[in-house]
Amino acid sequence: MKDITTSKEKLLKKIRKALLEKRENPYPNFEDQPLYPLADDMLEVIFAEQFTAVAGQFVFCEDEVQFIENLLNLAEERKWHKIYCWEPALQQMLQQYEYPYFETDKDFDQAQVGFTLCEALIARNGSILLSNAGAAGRRLSIYPPVHIVLAYTSQMVLDLKDGFRLLKQKYGSNLPSMITNVTGPSRTADIEKTLVLGAHGPKELFVFLLDG
Repeated sequence: MKDITTSKEKLLKKIRKALLEKRENPYPNFEDQPLYPLADDMLEVIFAEQFTAVAGQFVFCEDEVQFIENLLNLAEERKWHKIYCWEPALQQMLQQYEYPYFETDKDFDQAQVGFTLCEALIARNGSILLSNAGAAGRRLSIYPPVHIVLAYTSQMVLDLKDGFRLLKQKYGSNLPSMITNVTGPSRTADIEKTLVLGAHGPKELFVFLLDG
């Protein structure tokens, strides 16, 4: 009787043979190799390029005065009157320059802008690492149609793993219950493959970066 060997049997035979033959790993240090090539540009430049590529709006400010001036001009241009800010450090800065804001969630359904800090900026993909550890909680970065983030150059890291390292240094084993990585404004193309911004969150996302 003629022996008929199927393709499946041939494949299984090769696998069994390979498992029986022990060979040294030709790439022993493969997992230790960096996933991406080393960055040539400054992290701030990389972040700005990647962030604007996903419809984010980036503004570098030399100091707090320049930041407030930029924020005032932007608010006047966009006719923003309901800016919500719940984090004490940001409130103190706005109070210092007598900038009006809402410090509670009164009439929050009419909010135009949510103003928050962040945990880190991820330069590689132009992302913002947020958590609910601060007074801004979960709502302020999601509900208002515009989200403004104030960040500092000391929070700028290359990759996501570096951002999580900052979180572990800051919080230890007691990490926040919500950690999210935001890359550009909320978007979807589920309906007729048409890109729509602001579908599940803010329609516009700004990052003001201060040196420090």
